[in-house]
Amino acid sequence: MTTQLTSGRVVRRPLWRDRSFALFWGGQTVGELGTRMSGVAVPLLAAGPMRAGVFQVSLLTVLAWLPYLLFSLPAGLLADRVDLRRLMICCDLGRAALLSSLPVAALVGQLTLAFLYAVVGLCGVLTVLFTVAYKSIVPALVPVDRLVEANARLTVSQDTAALVGPSVGGALAGVVGAARAFLGTALAFLLSAVALVAVRPPVRDRPAVADRVPARVALTEGLRFVGRRPILRSILACTATSNFFAIGTSALEVSYLVRELRAGPATVGLVFSLGAVGGLVTGALADRLSRRIGTARVIWMSMVTPGPLYLLVPLARPGWGLALYVVGLAAFSANAVLFNVSILSYRQRITPPELLGRVNAAFLWVCFGVVPLGALAGGVLGSQWGLRPALVVCALGTWSAALFVVLSPLRTMRDLSPT
Repeated sequence: MTTQLTSGRVVRRPLWRDRSFALFWGGQTVGELGTRMSGVAVPLLAAGPMRAGVFQVSLLTVLAWLPYLLFSLPAGLLADRVDLRRLMICCDLGRAALLSSLPVAALVGQLTLAFLYAVVGLCGVLTVLFTVAYKSIVPALVPVDRLVEANARLTVSQDTAALVGPSVGGALAGVVGAARAFLGTALAFLLSAVALVAVRPPVRDRPAVADRVPARVALTEGLRFVGRRPILRSILACTATSNFFAIGTSALEVSYLVRELRAGPATVGLVFSLGAVGGLVTGALADRLSRRIGTARVIWMSMVTPGPLYLLVPLARPGWGLALYVVGLAAFSANAVLFNVSILSYRQRITPPELLGRVNAAFLWVCFGVVPLGALAGGVLGSQWGLRPALVVCALGTWSAALFVVLSPLRTMRDLSPT
């Protein structure tokens, strides 16, 4: 990625003018759109036509995230040994095929809850592989000093998809039926694969050190790398705690919106789309905010500031009271985007290239490994205590995660050290 010298001033070429990054960026935008569409269509299919109960719907979230606990570390080892672009293409094609099977099964009368569980679980495995590769390939596509900018742009696209995807998924489910809506999600993954095919392999060679290390040792190298760095440990604990309680909320959302707030499929999609606005705004401003506030300070501030607004979710009511839900969701979206862009860019910057796949996998293993447990806990609380009390517990728990970064060395720093 070249720069131009104009009147003694270095002008950086916009990232969107770099062919490989632009194609990668476009492909991820479309693929994320498919993910967001299916994120609404799956629980709507279960809670609607399949008449699944609250706990049965929450099990879908458990199955979608359980692969992170089971497969993240092996996925990191694989990512450090294979071509990342080809791995991502295979994952996209596999997810497209799996999701296409749902309307086919419905057409022949074989769509059961067990079949849906199987598809969601297998898609989860492919998503783990894809996510590790995705987080590891970006430093090979852009210079190190543009990682925050690149990750912020990718995150803005994700949040744009989060803005549009749920509405499209909800509308499709309402118009053509929840099962047939998955044809749209499958098409999105196919388009993502096509974009990745057109991406030129990264110009920087990725050292194959992992090939010379015994698999048993290499598997845990990422965890050891994180364990030796106090800041990374604090960030890891904060993210894992936040994820546990946030996914508890996520496991209850559709049931809460449909049963307590009496929202239809299109309204459910619209609520999720509007809630993504917070992340869209902070994603667009992430690079600027990090430089102005400080790369260390922005991490704990992004966790503390929006916390009280999470309590608006269980306070929502039918009709115009849905606006409270939207505001609470937007607050969490803003927090998640700014926090994740900051910590991912830092992690990519300080990790040796030959170890990046396994370090990213270590984070996914812990931070996403707790997700099925959080979904299970949310489902149990929702079934036993009721949806609103369970959502209050989850909101307070999500906000409490800020303590790990507030009570860490980050609180006394303005910027993170590059090493």
